[in-house]
Amino acid sequence: MIKNVNRRTLLKLAGAGAAASVGPFYLRSAGAADTIPVAAIHDASGGIDIYGRPMINCVNLAVEELNAAGGVLGKKIDLVNYDAQSNMQLYTQYAVEAATKQKADVVFGGILSASREAMRPSLKRFKTLYFYSLLYEGGVCDRNTFCMGSTPAQTLEKFTPFVMKHFNGKKIYTLAADYNYGQITAKWIKKFATENGGDVIQTDFFPLDVSEFGTTIRKIQAAQPDIIMSVLVGAAHNSFYRQWVASGMKDKIPMASTTFGIGNEQVLTSPEEHNGIIVSYAYFDGIQTPENLDFLKRYYARFGEKADAVTEGAAMSYHAVNLWAKAAELAGTTEREKVIEALETGLSFTGPAGKTTIDPATHHDTLDVYIAEVRDGKYNVLESYLQQPPADTAAVCNLTENPNENKQFVIDVQI
Repeated sequence: MIKNVNRRTLLKLAGAGAAASVGPFYLRSAGAADTIPVAAIHDASGGIDIYGRPMINCVNLAVEELNAAGGVLGKKIDLVNYDAQSNMQLYTQYAVEAATKQKADVVFGGILSASREAMRPSLKRFKTLYFYSLLYEGGVCDRNTFCMGSTPAQTLEKFTPFVMKHFNGKKIYTLAADYNYGQITAKWIKKFATENGGDVIQTDFFPLDVSEFGTTIRKIQAAQPDIIMSVLVGAAHNSFYRQWVASGMKDKIPMASTTFGIGNEQVLTSPEEHNGIIVSYAYFDGIQTPENLDFLKRYYARFGEKADAVTEGAAMSYHAVNLWAKAAELAGTTEREKVIEALETGLSFTGPAGKTTIDPATHHDTLDVYIAEVRDGKYNVLESYLQQPPADTAAVCNLTENPNENKQFVIDVQI
């Protein structure tokens, strides 16, 4: 059974006289010994929920499909969804609860790197396997953790020169979220721009709650770059795209982004605001493969035509659940160490995002990367690059040689 009850729902239950405590609600059935406890911890509410909602859908869909096919090792998966409400303290609290009270065999979740790092130490301490599925800055080196999303070296190495050629420009102005993902990604943009004869003339960083960009737009107008590169994150930062159109600059300076669309910004903005933006991820719903087209039919049949569009983080969450299930079947158990060993055989899963293969040395994916143009709320895939390795993390992490490593390296981007 899948239970997805957030704090607000529980308070309603308590007010109605039901016995409930603040937190996720779950009830073990009499056949609990015949089920496999699994947890998912995402933002279903709060300022980062635009990223969390489609990820939750895809975890639910993967679990439902596995259960319909007989479960894992002949047992049904018992999934509990925790709503962290974009609160880092709740991420830590729910990770501990999933590991100690629910006794989950595996946890899927986290969105911002801060949420991942709020959970990762606790899940390692309590020996609970962890999958993180959003694209991020790279460098996590932890045998208990598997990172499914793309990292900058996988996308930006191809994306930056493509954007410069596509827009016939070399002068780049970067706008980035002011935390480790934005800071490190900005360095990668500068590295790859420089290597391809370009120049990042300015980089501005913004806290996640900033929603006023008038001063920045005037700075851009004065600098006269050839290209804007957006590494903005979250609901507040969406204001930039609206203000950019209102300034009359959209048709004068083209834009590319490493983040536009991972929170379904193509749905939250108008075609006037997003048409022509170039993006690169390990998944787009515009991928025209039989696997993706069939997946999207099942997704919208399950959640409705108005469901949140599938993002890279959502597709990789679907891949993560299926890779874990495949590893458990190969291992013959859901016991953590055996499942890790099975994943470290270089296990692969082919799904909506193409083929994803676990790299044993880094516990990251070798994956397919796509470049697309946003047009009328959809993605037109322009280029694809198959089986890109996690080269940035591989430069600092080798779990085959150092299985007890437990940290996130800050990758030294040589410019």
